[in-house]
Amino acid sequence: MKRALAVFALVVIAAAAAGPAYQAAPQIRHISAELQKAVASTDYAAVRIKPFPFASEAWTFRKFTFVETLDKLKELGVAAIEAYPGQTLGGKFPEARFNEAMTDEQAAYAREALKAAGVTLYGYGVVDIGTTEESMRRVFDFARRMGIRVLACEPADDDFTLLERLVKEYNVKIAIHNHPAPSKYHLPETVFARVDGRDPRIGSCADSGHWMRGMIDPREAFKLLKGRILDVHLKDRSDFGTAEGVDDVAWGLGKGRIRDLLAELTLQDYDGYLTMEYENESEVADPMPAFRKSMAYVKSVTYYDGWIQALRRGSGGYEKHGWNHYGPGYFECDPKTGVLKGQGGMGLLWYGRKLRDFVLECEFMCSTPTTNSGIFLRVPEVPVSDDYIYHSIEVQIDDASTGVHHTGAAYDIEAPKVLASKPAGEWNHLRIEFRGPRLKVVLNGKTALDWESRPGGKVRDLAPEGYIGLQNHDSQSPPFFRNVFLKEL
Repeated sequence: MKRALAVFALVVIAAAAAGPAYQAAPQIRHISAELQKAVASTDYAAVRIKPFPFASEAWTFRKFTFVETLDKLKELGVAAIEAYPGQTLGGKFPEARFNEAMTDEQAAYAREALKAAGVTLYGYGVVDIGTTEESMRRVFDFARRMGIRVLACEPADDDFTLLERLVKEYNVKIAIHNHPAPSKYHLPETVFARVDGRDPRIGSCADSGHWMRGMIDPREAFKLLKGRILDVHLKDRSDFGTAEGVDDVAWGLGKGRIRDLLAELTLQDYDGYLTMEYENESEVADPMPAFRKSMAYVKSVTYYDGWIQALRRGSGGYEKHGWNHYGPGYFECDPKTGVLKGQGGMGLLWYGRKLRDFVLECEFMCSTPTTNSGIFLRVPEVPVSDDYIYHSIEVQIDDASTGVHHTGAAYDIEAPKVLASKPAGEWNHLRIEFRGPRLKVVLNGKTALDWESRPGGKVRDLAPEGYIGLQNHDSQSPPFFRNVFLKEL
């Protein structure tokens, strides 16, 4: 025991003599044990990451004018920007600043520059909205004048009553940003407490880099703010904290677990931009290489990059734009979740684009063990009668039947090799690849069919191309579909 104490004392003395290099590294501050456990139990590697549009916080190009920044974004192929107050406007107005004080002429010039570059001004911040109705309206009026949809700010007033009234009146979102301490919003718990239960247009501008500065795992912060994230300032840093040498790096090169964050945003069905705000001062004169590396990294880990999202959001939420219905019944589309629910008699919701060789991926769920549905492939003509069932293949969904009528079968022709469907009430993942005559069906990771398609049973002939369709069967045991993606081969 004495020997152990002596060794410990020597270690302490040596560390103290050696100086700061031997000081204990700061530890990650976990928001809660529950969130820490939730992050640890989430299989981020298995998430099929969906594509998110890129944007830039203009602060990334703070050494350039607003007009020059637009030229940079056009070169990068980035079509959206979040402006910040005070950037030099440039061009015809080399002394003007981009802010609420711009004249009508200057504002019109900025709008024309945006249009010429093909860039959308989606956001503005971080902006001081003040504490009075007059000061807040000044910022909201500017947003309306410029077509801005999101205001990133750190409200000084703890009472959000007025703010909530204004977001409803102007239909402009308020995204609470989290600068590091001493900002009052440096803790995600504080942001959550302010936005929880408020109008859905009041939420978080989630800045992952600033949470890393404060030794907070951004994954926990994202989980805490699920459903309230309206804007994302995505950052990667070489390490947590603010020690000498720690700085912003291109996405994927640091310890920010960018892929996990993208997976978390996918799980949350985040509907916004990935906004690059690069703050590395050593690269401020030319942030373009880091921007390019960041976009390349995100594309490399985006599973559905280059796919068509067949059920998309419009201004009012998810909608069936591009789809048509033939026959009895219909599919309800939940505008918030994008989940389709079949109702009524046997009909077909078909997608209005002919496909030859393609991959289709979706998730489906059976409401009861007797749910009957299917996905029709290469329907040769626009359905105007039930005749299409004799000229196209149906990948069957029916756990109550067997053989050529069971889930994963080519209905009435070829039985599935495996029984891989999940019980009613659980989501299944389905991948269908149709290349020439070859049809491959993978259900929940297991190959149900890998088959040279041919007519058989009720199917008289097959077309080389056609429409896809989702079948509704009855209202007693409806099918559900979501996350329908297509890729032409």
